[in-house]
Amino acid sequence: VVAWGHPGYGGDAAGVQGQLRNVRQIVAAATAFAAILADSSVVTWGDPDDGGDSSEIHDQLRRVKQVQAAWFAFAAILEDGSVVTWGRPECGGDSSRVQHQLRSVRQIQGGQSAFAAILSDG
Repeated sequence: VVAWGHPGYGGDAAGVQGQLRNVRQIVAAATAFAAILADSSVVTWGDPDDGGDSSEIHDQLRRVKQVQAAWFAFAAILEDGSVVTWGRPECGGDSSRVQHQLRSVRQIQGGQSAFAAILSDG
């Protein structure tokens, strides 16, 4: 992976370059990136407050099926249909209020500062 631009907003991936192997997909928020690897784990970089630092939930980012971004947060659907979010809490990075509803999620879309999910029952 090659990144360029403002170093504080994801333009410098040197800190995680060694982890960026077998990348399947890259998703961009406004100031951070998330890469899904072939083993279904996730590597992030960029502004730490805006999702570039996922170290607190790193162990949860396994078996990731899909990642979507809002401007300053990310949401990942895991293979079991559950959801993990990180980034600015007020921009969708904190899903604790609705976490009990985020089961059997089929799809997520991110907007400027929010997410919406489609559940398996439509």
